[in-house]
Amino acid sequence: MTPRSGRTSKRPGDSAGNAPDDPRDRRTPLAVTRDEALPATTGWLLRGKDGRLTAYAPTADGVLRWTETRVGGPDWSGPDLLAAGGLLPYLSVARSAGGFVHLLGVRKRPRADGPDDTDLLHAVQFQTGRPLRDWQSLGNPHGKDREKAAAIGLPSAVVDTTGSVHLFLRNANGGLSAKNQSPTGRWQSWGGADAEGTALTGETAAAMTDHGLIDVLVPARDTVVHWRREKPDAPLERAEDEPAASVAPGTITAERTGGGRLTHFWRDAGDFTVRAWRPGSEPAVLGGRGTGPLALLRTPVDGHDCTILAQRSTDGRPRIAAYPTEDEAAGLNWTPSGEPCVGAPALALDGHGRVVLACVDADGTLCVARQKAEPGLALEAWTRIRP
Repeated sequence: MTPRSGRTSKRPGDSAGNAPDDPRDRRTPLAVTRDEALPATTGWLLRGKDGRLTAYAPTADGVLRWTETRVGGPDWSGPDLLAAGGLLPYLSVARSAGGFVHLLGVRKRPRADGPDDTDLLHAVQFQTGRPLRDWQSLGNPHGKDREKAAAIGLPSAVVDTTGSVHLFLRNANGGLSAKNQSPTGRWQSWGGADAEGTALTGETAAAMTDHGLIDVLVPARDTVVHWRREKPDAPLERAEDEPAASVAPGTITAERTGGGRLTHFWRDAGDFTVRAWRPGSEPAVLGGRGTGPLALLRTPVDGHDCTILAQRSTDGRPRIAAYPTEDEAAGLNWTPSGEPCVGAPALALDGHGRVVLACVDADGTLCVARQKAEPGLALEAWTRIRP
């Protein structure tokens, strides 16, 4: 299946119905910070219980948030700044079945007497467009050892079937650290799992099947270490299936592709093309040379169960592709769309069931392209969402 690209962006302000000379179109958007040493944030476009989409982008001062003003758009409010001083420009974003959105990141605060103070921050948004609950410090797995705490990896989080958050990260000892909420919302003590002589080198990637099983993948030197948590209160157990792979840092993502099954995607560290893997199989090569993690969305297209992928290509532009779910042998074509973007693009279904491809451009403006009301996966022209 070959997606068809939207044309270049509409004039700034078109999404809000502003005249071209409206002074609001000349306002400078709040800056979106990208630290090339950090992985790009993925999964940052989410649909709330009321059907409206919300986009989140980490920045040096906290998180920028754009919100659809009505279901299906085209108008958006924002960006609103959800302040969090010292937050690194990376987020793990997790949504509960009830529509609560959890944001997790790493905060670093400089100290004159040695390594930074490093801790994990968590905040939750209970309703679309409503204020964020205060950021809460979750500490770090190394306690008062600032030198070790400064060397931790980045968090990856999922929300289980009880609505509790589970977060995972690589610790300074080369193992896996984990922290989760109880069903009452209270955070438990740090725990984790021993990598049993295999030093973890990459960032964690957690995902949950539709049956509630949590998968955690972490790259090592020439393999991907794989843990499973069968149910919310179960311990982490090392899985038998671990693919031999060299993974580009921070590029593992996953999508639910069948009953109790996940397909994991990453970028090869050698040629930067895309791989797809399920336990019991070898990683499949999907082409698509690019940078950063993929955006993923499983949805019917013309009545066929499809997995849609989007990525930032080597020229900086978003590219989109689709193929029949779990049929990697069918092949796919990567179609460029829009202008160069910052970080990873995002995919979601809007409140009318249309595929939405979103990215943030070089000046910090949210850009959105929606699926056309016609057969196939053609996209409308890109719209720049001006403040």
